[in-house]
Amino acid sequence: MGSTNKIETLTALNASLKADNTARNRLLRLFDADSFVELDAFVKAGENEAGVVAGYGLVEGAVVYAFSQDVSADSGAVNAAHAKKIIKVYELAAKTGCPVVCVYDSKGAKISEGNDMLAAYSEMLACAGRISGVVPQIAVVLGTCAGASALLAGAADVLIMSENAELFLTAPFISAANGDSAEDAGSAKAAQSAGVASIVKADEDEALACARKVLTMLPQNNLASLPLFDFAESSEVLDAEGCPKKVVAAVADADSLVELYAGYANSMYTFLGTVAGATTGFVTTSKNNPIDANGCDKTARFVKMCDAFNIPVVTFVNSEGFVKDANVSVVKDAVRLAGAYAEATTPKISVLSGKAFGPAYLALGSKNANADVTIAWPQAVISALDPKTAVEFLWADRFKGTEDVKATREALREEFENTVASPFTAAADGHVEAVIAPEETRKALINLLDMLAGKRESTLPKKHMTF
Repeated sequence: MGSTNKIETLTALNASLKADNTARNRLLRLFDADSFVELDAFVKAGENEAGVVAGYGLVEGAVVYAFSQDVSADSGAVNAAHAKKIIKVYELAAKTGCPVVCVYDSKGAKISEGNDMLAAYSEMLACAGRISGVVPQIAVVLGTCAGASALLAGAADVLIMSENAELFLTAPFISAANGDSAEDAGSAKAAQSAGVASIVKADEDEALACARKVLTMLPQNNLASLPLFDFAESSEVLDAEGCPKKVVAAVADADSLVELYAGYANSMYTFLGTVAGATTGFVTTSKNNPIDANGCDKTARFVKMCDAFNIPVVTFVNSEGFVKDANVSVVKDAVRLAGAYAEATTPKISVLSGKAFGPAYLALGSKNANADVTIAWPQAVISALDPKTAVEFLWADRFKGTEDVKATREALREEFENTVASPFTAAADGHVEAVIAPEETRKALINLLDMLAGKRESTLPKKHMTF
């Protein structure tokens, strides 16, 4: 074949690549304009396309690797060629220290390739595991994400789904045939309520835009500095007695918050946002709901992600504590939550904004449990026991001879909160660094985060915690 014919052939192939293709167009929408560079564009799986588009590009000027499964090519079936393209993306990300975005839309594995596919999935999972905590991984599920692909998506730091997407290990129709049917099985709604999907958006354009925003808030890798943004103060007025979410919105920069796991657990809330232009993780308790197992799981995973990329964590504590029931299984989840905070070496600031009792205070807000700085609002109540219980044990003699036990109990509780459990008492004992007015919180956080920006902490050599 002459050089002219070769050039004509190449031109035709390139034209075919630029033809309308959902998988490729999704990456073009993810990346900055004219920045996407495709890798292994001509790889085939026999006579068919490989079923995945892979490459790299820029997101707000920063290099990001990505792949997007192509459901139009053999239903996006994951075959050996498909897997090799994905593995290359992971390997390049590991070598260069750049984030990975994984766009899922595939009916599953190429069953005819049998054990070769088991080996390919194993290698992809191993690659995802090797870079976990090293570079950010964002999964975006825009179609079907089934079987082992669901494991890959679930391994991401942030998993974003569109409302019409599906994610499952076992197909819902198979589960239903076995008598195990559940409402909305496999749906984005089910994935969100189970704590699998971090964020659910209305459609794929919103999901891809959200992936861009999250990427810009994360550092390139675990050794890189946090990004900095232009910012404006929030117009939200801080209501010390109001909704915990609005408290966070008042101290974070305007329009910076992205809530993670919004549909999972109503006892804890987790956000990525910025304070004075610097990325910050926020955790807040729900003042009306005791901390349950799902709340522990949600928060522990969030803190671990923030710690991996040295994102400071600010925790607002206003909770009576963990759920009170006969089921002790919450203990193991509470231990993991406390362990995530204790093990994290990223800057940690606790704001005691209300009730801080016993184990909940220890796990989330205690200076002695590895918080770098603990500050309190004047209305905070800091106690080893719920004050109602504490007065029964500690001041039982003061109930003697009283005619109105209920009124006496209430008076003693109030006295206990204003003396023994007062934040000023905790500050006098060195357990709280400062007591500040709620409206001074944002200013205090800006100063503290700036002070802790250079924090470096070495821990004992080990592989990982065992709980």
